[in-house]
Amino acid sequence: LQEYVSAESIYSEYAYFSSFSDSYVEHARQYANMAIERFGLGTNDYVVEIASNDGYLLQHFAARGIPVLGIEPAANVAEAARQKGIETLVRFFGEQAARELASGRRASLLIGNNVLAHVPNINDFVAGMKLLLAEDGVITMEFQHLRRMVEGNQFDTIYHEHFSYLSFFVVEKLFAEHGLVIFDVEEVPTHGGSLRIFACHAGPSARAVSTEVERVRGEEDQLGYRRLEMYPKFGARVEETKRSILEFLIRAKRDGQMVAAYGAPGKGNTLLNYCGIRSDLIDYSVDRNPYKHGKFLPGSHIPIFPTTRIAETRPDWVVVMPWNLKAEIIDQLAYIREWGGRFVVFIPDVETFS
Repeated sequence: LQEYVSAESIYSEYAYFSSFSDSYVEHARQYANMAIERFGLGTNDYVVEIASNDGYLLQHFAARGIPVLGIEPAANVAEAARQKGIETLVRFFGEQAARELASGRRASLLIGNNVLAHVPNINDFVAGMKLLLAEDGVITMEFQHLRRMVEGNQFDTIYHEHFSYLSFFVVEKLFAEHGLVIFDVEEVPTHGGSLRIFACHAGPSARAVSTEVERVRGEEDQLGYRRLEMYPKFGARVEETKRSILEFLIRAKRDGQMVAAYGAPGKGNTLLNYCGIRSDLIDYSVDRNPYKHGKFLPGSHIPIFPTTRIAETRPDWVVVMPWNLKAEIIDQLAYIREWGGRFVVFIPDVETFS
């Protein structure tokens, strides 16, 4: 997407704190244990995370005595990380920042989770990673996989906080242009289906490339993700989903039912505004993050309350906006069944849960 909204406007003060998702913190803990074991990390190593948010991930390395540094442009989120004892630098990452940091200590492990799609100048970003990575170091990155976005009808993740939507083929080519080789890849369930890539410096000492790299690349090619003809089908499915969502909400309101939404994520705002949903169809939203309480969802102007609002008002339906966390949220809100409340998720299609 073009830079209609500057990165500085989006990220200088940020409303998303990773630690409010229990399942994502657990995902980070498991990743840290894997990385420490696989790459033999110890107290002499240096782990750097770009877009480190509130320290949700680096805290697991620090607890093992491994030196860490977070790089996070949102000062309010970085402060939450510092309160956990995680050293955090408040700035945007790119080639210039990397040059300054690399004059000191370079990273044994350089992490970037759910950030690659967020940077307007993706080449400057990867060039910076090349500079900051130690000679024998490893980069790992997680990003929503374009294939899973299309297959899962995840159109709500397309918004101006994300500047690109990435296939494995494109990321592999991007890294190669900057002298980096992807030597392994894993498919992980976060954000509706993501890729975790492992990269190192190209050259004679590069790590051996796994068979998973060829498999993921080959499947994308076979399914048509390198050909434009595949993408209009995605648009047609999105339009049909919009009609189904509106039919569900209009029917519920005609039946006199109260509809609440759980969560105020960026992707939820895309869905609500694309569908033209306002407070006449969804009465209110709730969120665990107190930073959002007392505010309104942009565009739709649906008010945001603490989660206690659900027990107070006993809605008939709760729309799970962060569908990627539906199992966690449905478990947290299991008490709505006491009054016959039910759940509904809109992505990939309208689906109800008792």
